[in-house]
Amino acid sequence: MPYSIGEGPATRVSLSIPEGTAEAIRRRVGKREFSAFITGAVERELRGQILDEYLADYERRNGPVSEPEQERARQIFDEVFAEEGGWPAAS
Repeated sequence: MPYSIGEGPATRVSLSIPEGTAEAIRRRVGKREFSAFITGAVERELRGQILDEYLADYERRNGPVSEPEQERARQIFDEVFAEEGGWPAAS
């Protein structure tokens, strides 16, 4: 069963980041919240990539999105995600 972004049991992964970045994270959130911070950042990046891919595909098929269409899309996203809080599974 595939999990959506942010769902499923926790799994251990190995991660290498610059020490300065790791120290900045620890100063900001503390040692105990380090994993949660990284998880949140990765989930935001994945969601952004999914939205970028969808928009690029839409524009390839239909042309550029007008400003009124962009505003309407913002309203729809705000409504849907405020109600459900869900995101699609990563592909």
